[in-house]
Amino acid sequence: MPYIANTDADRQVLLETIGCRDFAEMWQRSQVVVPEPPLANIPSGMSEFEVLSKLRRLAAKNAADLHIFLGAGYYDHIIPAAVGEITGRSEFYTAYTPYQPEASQGTLQAIYEYQSMICRLTGMPVANASLYDGGTALFEAMMLAIRATRRRQVVVSEAVSPIFRTMLHTYSRNLNIDLIQIPAGTADSNQRQLLNAVSDRTAGVIVQYPNFFGTIEDWEDFNAQVHAKKALTVGSTYPVALALLTPPGELGFDIVTAEGQSLGSHLNFGGPYLGVMAVTETLMRKMPGRVCGRTADAAGKPGFVLTLQTREQHIRRENAMSNICSNENLCALTALVYLACVGKQGLVQVAELCAAKAAYARELLLAIDGVEAVGGEAFFNEFVIKLPGDAAEAVGKMIDKGFAAGFPLGIYYPDRKDQLLVAVTEKRTKEEIKALATALEAVL
Repeated sequence: MPYIANTDADRQVLLETIGCRDFAEMWQRSQVVVPEPPLANIPSGMSEFEVLSKLRRLAAKNAADLHIFLGAGYYDHIIPAAVGEITGRSEFYTAYTPYQPEASQGTLQAIYEYQSMICRLTGMPVANASLYDGGTALFEAMMLAIRATRRRQVVVSEAVSPIFRTMLHTYSRNLNIDLIQIPAGTADSNQRQLLNAVSDRTAGVIVQYPNFFGTIEDWEDFNAQVHAKKALTVGSTYPVALALLTPPGELGFDIVTAEGQSLGSHLNFGGPYLGVMAVTETLMRKMPGRVCGRTADAAGKPGFVLTLQTREQHIRRENAMSNICSNENLCALTALVYLACVGKQGLVQVAELCAAKAAYARELLLAIDGVEAVGGEAFFNEFVIKLPGDAAEAVGKMIDKGFAAGFPLGIYYPDRKDQLLVAVTEKRTKEEIKALATALEAVL
């Protein structure tokens, strides 16, 4: 007989809470009549070919061919065909998150090469073998700062992705962490308010580079001033942008995180994605996840080993750096293959195309009567415009015209209901950008 923790009194409380006299009534109420699914109207006796044809016609009613100008942390980039061909090999996708990577030198080498490329991209000396996604990586960075400083206060800019900030609150809700959010303003005012919030209780300051609104800020002096107060700085970044921008490591960040979806992964309706993390050498042993290193065997031949494993599966639970982190090995491999395919100069060209096309799109959109610029700071491939009406309504109308025109900021920022965040990648053509402007002008 299995042990069930609920006592009779516990069960009675549960029944009273849901308004049932006993379990029989509860089961009776749970017998919900489920309507027939839409596919039930497929006539019996149809061939496989006929059924597939019907399903394709139904699927074609979905808006599957939208021109995407939607970003907000997740971007529609061109992915070389070789990426899917390589990562689709069974030896890679079967062991998508290997629990014993040391069993395969090939897996270890892939992890090592991935870490090396992340270090080069971010300008940081050490990277781990990946985490769940960008939001989880940012939470892990926050916890790393708390462990390293033994302080419990964290200052976060509201110019950091609201999705990530929601994850920070959710993960830390019961951890007794004082999470202070600073309103997003201009670059100067934002940095000034962040610095004013730093005290001798502050473990770290979390910012985004470029920020959620696409603005590029110089964080070098800011980081130095935060360090003078014995706190750490965390930068959440956009990997493709780092091909053009000053690497965050050169700006003095202690911890760098990113959402790695833009490095070869499709949007996939929200995942699976890739959490990127890189740190300074002094923080390496406090970093969650795995770190793979290169060494030599007794015969002097090069080989790869897991240098660090800080999950609770590998060390005492109370000493674990995290009990939720996971090596997204298949997504990390995808990033590695993508970066290898496009190469150093290729990634720079991708970034240059993103920046140039975004500048062109902004110019066309601002030429529309009633559309205004928001902020005059430098941006990479994403910018904010102000519309003469509700941005969410305009986005809905643009869907009917075949465009995912951007992200209406009013969803997360109530005082910005008339503002639209527009992202442009190398995938968007000049003709598509012109058509976007024409369609938006007609909608407004």
